[in-house]
Amino acid sequence: MAKDRNECFSNCLLVLAAILTIQGAVSQKVKVQPEVVSYPGETVNLRCSFLDHGGIQLTQVSWIWEPKDGARDNIAVFHPQFGASYPASPLTGRVTFPNPSLENPSIEIKDVKMTDEGTYVCEYATYPSGNEQGETVLVMLAKPKNTASIVTVTAGQKPVVVARCESANGKPPATIKWVSVVNGNGTVVSAPGTDNTVTVSSEYRLVPTPADNGKDLSCVVTHRTQDKPQSLPLKLAIEYPPQVTVVGYDNNWYVGRADVSLTCQATGNPVPESVDWKVLSGQMPETVQRKGNKLVVLKVDDRVNTTFVCEVKNRLGVGKDQVTVVVRVNRLPMKGATTGSIIGAIIGVIILLALIATAVVMIRKHRNKSKDVDGPPNYKPPPPKKTGGSVENLAASRENVTEALPLNMYYETNGEPVTNLDGYSDEEPGYNDDSGHEGAPSGLEESALHPRDEVPEEHLYVTPIDVDYPGGEEYPGGEEHPGREEYPGGEEYRGGEDEAEPHPAPSRGDSFMSPAMYV
Repeated sequence: MAKDRNECFSNCLLVLAAILTIQGAVSQKVKVQPEVVSYPGETVNLRCSFLDHGGIQLTQVSWIWEPKDGARDNIAVFHPQFGASYPASPLTGRVTFPNPSLENPSIEIKDVKMTDEGTYVCEYATYPSGNEQGETVLVMLAKPKNTASIVTVTAGQKPVVVARCESANGKPPATIKWVSVVNGNGTVVSAPGTDNTVTVSSEYRLVPTPADNGKDLSCVVTHRTQDKPQSLPLKLAIEYPPQVTVVGYDNNWYVGRADVSLTCQATGNPVPESVDWKVLSGQMPETVQRKGNKLVVLKVDDRVNTTFVCEVKNRLGVGKDQVTVVVRVNRLPMKGATTGSIIGAIIGVIILLALIATAVVMIRKHRNKSKDVDGPPNYKPPPPKKTGGSVENLAASRENVTEALPLNMYYETNGEPVTNLDGYSDEEPGYNDDSGHEGAPSGLEESALHPRDEVPEEHLYVTPIDVDYPGGEEYPGGEEHPGREEYPGGEEYRGGEDEAEPHPAPSRGDSFMSPAMYV
């Protein structure tokens, strides 16, 4: 129960405070600027006016300065009868009423200083409501001067300061942070600056190693007066004695080998001052020459079978490395390609050839399809054979006539049968004339459509007629005919006692009549 009472009391206090705040806002009749920002040396204007003073008599207006640390001071007073007055204060001589009046009692402060920062109160004396006031906060800004520097250190085992960064005489205080790829940490210290400003400084510490020398390190300063954070790049400077490595020996120095060399590679900070070559056997072989950080062997012999030492010095000390050379009698075989590499190369070649073959086949197939679709037909019927004057040609012609399929006939209005072989085209199977009749196909194509082994359902017997053979000669008759034709269905021609010879096969474009087909 007591807990509920305490909660209810707290809520009531909050509601009461909110109501008082709203009433104060509603009753605020003096209009001022909530905040004014300025820099040292500038001139600022603090505006003030009274809102809707109908029925209220304004008698006097005063400006009061409330510094953050210090007592209140009247800095300017205006009375419509007695005029303007400027009581003694730190702002005396720098504060004025540009247009002194009760309607516009704004003040102007020249050559502002960082110590002028604080709260400025514009207060009206009225009748009969009493005093009314409004407050303006003057914020003084000072752009700091940002600097960063590197500290040269010697490689060691303990953390030391390797860089410093400072943001001096800023208002408000700046923020400093470090950005680097090395492992370290920064410390920040703030101290009062000149003219009520603040100086912020930071140090970066790490355990220095030779590998960290030359690494990037940046100090980033953020301040209200800057559009964006300012980055100050640095490079670590860590000193260490020379670190030496001798390269060039391939373990294949044999007697008689020429133009081989050893190279002494060294790093250090500061830069190494000198490079010296020595041999543990005491005296350098005559076939060996010193060329700076290189040792050149003109010709390998037994005297080169020793240990070579390279010494490098700088201000911090000496670094050295050595190589023991073993001179061989015979040259070691050169290392060739491994079995796996050879197999891989063969497989790669096979795959490449397969891809090329596939591409060629696809291209040819595509070309053949293009020819079949767009080009002329590949098949062309053979031309008709010409008839000759010999007995063999005559027999062949008779055989062609008897073996040909029946021909379709067209009948004209005069009743004479006519076969139109001229209208047939080699490229088309038939044609349509104006009367809707279809042209007759040639006997060659019908023979191709119906092989000899197939027997047509209907047979047409053609009555032989007299034929004029080439040269105007008639067929030489006799007791024996050149041959007996077999008609479709295996039947022989039977014409009575005097068998007439069948008519030779008509050539394309000729017309013929048969008495048996007359209508």
